[in-house]
Amino acid sequence: MLKEFKQFALRGNALDLAVGIVMGAAFTKIVTSLVNDILMPVIGLGLGRVSFAELFLDLSGQPHSTLADAAAAGAATINYGLFLTAIVDFLLVALAIFLLVKAVNRLAPPPPAATRPCPFCLSSIPMAARRCGHCTSEVPPAGDAVAA
Repeated sequence: MLKEFKQFALRGNALDLAVGIVMGAAFTKIVTSLVNDILMPVIGLGLGRVSFAELFLDLSGQPHSTLADAAAAGAATINYGLFLTAIVDFLLVALAIFLLVKAVNRLAPPPPAATRPCPFCLSSIPMAARRCGHCTSEVPPAGDAVAA
């Protein structure tokens, strides 16, 4: 059983997955810091010096000037400012992943074609086909020129 576990753990897919998870966690910390420490203060300043971390609804009915005061008093709150921050955080992570995948796909060679057009009727046929399934013409092997 130990030998099987070692084979599983050292297999390429498992190591790739582990590296991906570690890199993703580190990347998420960077994006979270970007959102919390750079973007949200700028957005808050643009909205009139609002700190998104301090936006909350107090459900206790007692007035509390800050979220820390409400938490110290044990008041129930809806922390919609923190929720908005989490949404911006998610959108930036999703955008970064989208751009990364797009860049990697651009660098990767395209997969080989699985089909080709029939030289007679232009229908799509498999690359290895010797006869067209649509017009039943005999077709030359892929790469050969058609004699006119």
